[in-house]
Amino acid sequence: MRVTSLPLRIAVLVEQNEHFENWQLMVFDRIVADPRYALTALLVHPAPYGVGRSSIFFKLAHRLEQAAFGRQAAYNPCNFDAHKQRIVPLASTQPGAVQAQVAELGLDLVVRMTPNGLPDDAVRELPYGEWALSFSDQKSGAGEWFSYLEVASGAPAVDLALYVRLGASASSVAIASSSFNIKFSAVRNINFIKERAATLLLRELSRLADTGELITTPLPARRQSAPPSIDELGRYLGILSGQLVARAKKAVQHKAGTGSAVWTLFTGSGRIDDFEPGVSVEIPPTSTDIKADPFLLQHEGECYLFYEAYADGDRKAHIAVGRFDGDRLEPVGVALNCDYHLSYPFVFRDGDDIFMMPETHQSRRIEIWRCVEFPLKWELHATALNGMSAADSVLTRHDGRWWLFTNLSEFHAYEDHCSELHIFEVDGPGLARITPHKRNPVVLGSTFARNAGRIFAREGRVFRPSQHNAHGIYGYGLNIMEIEQLDLENYRERCIRTIKPDFKPGLLGCHHFDAAGDRYVLDARLTL
Repeated sequence: MRVTSLPLRIAVLVEQNEHFENWQLMVFDRIVADPRYALTALLVHPAPYGVGRSSIFFKLAHRLEQAAFGRQAAYNPCNFDAHKQRIVPLASTQPGAVQAQVAELGLDLVVRMTPNGLPDDAVRELPYGEWALSFSDQKSGAGEWFSYLEVASGAPAVDLALYVRLGASASSVAIASSSFNIKFSAVRNINFIKERAATLLLRELSRLADTGELITTPLPARRQSAPPSIDELGRYLGILSGQLVARAKKAVQHKAGTGSAVWTLFTGSGRIDDFEPGVSVEIPPTSTDIKADPFLLQHEGECYLFYEAYADGDRKAHIAVGRFDGDRLEPVGVALNCDYHLSYPFVFRDGDDIFMMPETHQSRRIEIWRCVEFPLKWELHATALNGMSAADSVLTRHDGRWWLFTNLSEFHAYEDHCSELHIFEVDGPGLARITPHKRNPVVLGSTFARNAGRIFAREGRVFRPSQHNAHGIYGYGLNIMEIEQLDLENYRERCIRTIKPDFKPGLLGCHHFDAAGDRYVLDARLTL
């Protein structure tokens, strides 16, 4: 592969030269804003759709669902101006015609946003090929059917792939992929995933621009790109109706001040690399003290537990603390209470000081509090990422450096903290210096990205608990990830274990782990 010269000359293959979708505007805007890229042209395909036809029933159902669940505020680009952009209608599909246009533009790659792409001879003109996202294949003039089959079949997650047609054979290979928790509506799925896809695409363009290397893998099997049949559409609409009834019931409970998610805690003897939740002991909740996001701290010979605490129907939570007497938890009091929601009280030591970094995403910043009188008196020590929505943040030291792991949400239409893991090198708990990782978000997808507890170093190995959000359930499962490489240029991890909510009866999910000494604790969501 040749070493690229900057800027990368990029064209985007589109259906029309106006009325762009939000995700498309995001891509255009970010390409224009980055000096590593040049948005050379928008190529307008004369026949963007394939030969497949969808039924009139699908067309009607899709439009009604889009009107009910797909409305979004318009995305206003800061850098892209369609009126100033070069628009190039593609020539006829006669051999050589499009190839000549691509050669004249001197393009490095084309991003395809249409089902139909460039002719093979034109693709061969592109040093880095024709890139496409998997949902772009599953659409026609009648609508989009990406994820309809997954919702109708009860799939645990929806897969997204970024792939490229490349080389003399114009064959397809994968660049990157991820999976996302399934939503009640296919329209909601596609709109949500399109925002994630914009991030995935720009991350991989950044990697190419920085390294000059296009790293690919064999393309995973993809289902046939065909609109749903009448039978499949009927099954989907039945599932959707059931989901809407459940959501209406939940809304009524919420309005009545009941129906909060109920979590319970389990504790036992073990470490992150050898614990067995099936033999743990439950620390049950009460209606006025529901416990989640537990963190342990050993202090002066005692084992303390900090956790998110709330009562059924509460709109926000605070941080409480208890002390273990055997496997029984004795309440100590409220450690931290603010005007905004608090959870995930990551407590840690640095020298003689004890700090807490709770989740404070409603305040639009990361906060670190220092303990001035253990365990109930804390003062604000530092803030960071002001104006950003960060959740479930942890600090860890690795190879002599401090690293901040956090889940950011800066999405246009959907605030979701489960899909992007961002890493920053920092100077320590003061957070005075923050350097973002070059490949942020280093993990993309709801099945692995979100933090689920502190990071552990054990006998030369480093482990990160993460949430496995799937089956339409927040906090469905708990992953144990092993970090294999961490520096400002690279991040690599692998999943070595996933704990599902089947280790005790009556559980709907489990999403957090911590350990101190020989004790571990995790939380689990109870079925209502």
